[in-house]
Amino acid sequence: MKYVKPAVFSLIGAIIVGWIIYSFYLAYLPKPVYIQGQIEAQQYSISSKVAGRIEEVMVKKGDIVAKGDPVFTIYSPEIEAKLEQAMAGQEIAGAMALEAENGARSQQTSMAQDEWNKAKAAAALMEKTYQRVDNLYREGVVAEQKRDEAWTQWQAAKYTQNAALQMYQMSKEGARSETKRAAEEQVRMAAGAVAEVQAYAQDTKITSWFDGEISQVLLNSGELAPQGFPVVTVVDMQDAWVVFNVREDLLSNFPQDKTFEAYLPALDKKIEFQVAHIAVMGDFATWRSTDSAKGFDLRTFEIEAKPLNLTDKLRTGMSVVIEL
Repeated sequence: MKYVKPAVFSLIGAIIVGWIIYSFYLAYLPKPVYIQGQIEAQQYSISSKVAGRIEEVMVKKGDIVAKGDPVFTIYSPEIEAKLEQAMAGQEIAGAMALEAENGARSQQTSMAQDEWNKAKAAAALMEKTYQRVDNLYREGVVAEQKRDEAWTQWQAAKYTQNAALQMYQMSKEGARSETKRAAEEQVRMAAGAVAEVQAYAQDTKITSWFDGEISQVLLNSGELAPQGFPVVTVVDMQDAWVVFNVREDLLSNFPQDKTFEAYLPALDKKIEFQVAHIAVMGDFATWRSTDSAKGFDLRTFEIEAKPLNLTDKLRTGMSVVIEL
């Protein structure tokens, strides 16, 4: 019995010494480096080119939408009024083009012909009057002034006759080709104005351009929506990635296209990722060395990595941890 106690004490001492040695060993082992990132996903904003009042929002947070699904509608009486104005302008332009193509009305042509005949008769009368006055002047009955006046009236009547003839011929020929072309272009311009307003009118009924999940509804029915304001946002979890901020001296662990495993606490599982993009962050993100003797600073790089196996349980904002 007296030999047992020293043996026990020796064993206990050996255990204590071993524990101390092991503790020192653990203390001097390099500590693992943990890098934490978070899940992000592609996000889209759905808005309208038209300002107006929200008439109805057909979706709510968490809804799954596909491309082409209705999202919201906008009530805009101003668009309806502009559409009526544009359509009226199109009718006016069409009527003017038709008038230019058809030329003057038959009544207008007849009236121009009558004016020409009237001017022709007046010119013939002025010619005869001048001849009579000229004969009287030659006989010394009237003064030279009277003959000159008769001559001037005859010439003026001839010019009036010629102008009336030109008006008659122009009414028969119709509008010039340039006038017709201008009228046709006016019709095209008016049609373009109608198409533009119709496009705005169609944009009062907004559908989704993307597949994804509704993450936010920023405006509700009855609220005013400015032009281009995002009313609904859609997040596409099929286009998700993880973002890490990695110090420069650890960047060698993440070459382009490298695959690695990372732990997601929210899912309590590891997922495999592949490095997709590496970019240096701004100067504000520079990490200074804790050892001033090294004499240099360490920059921070942003690493984006894509999950190789997407899961429906993946959500934006989830933490992702890497142990190096």
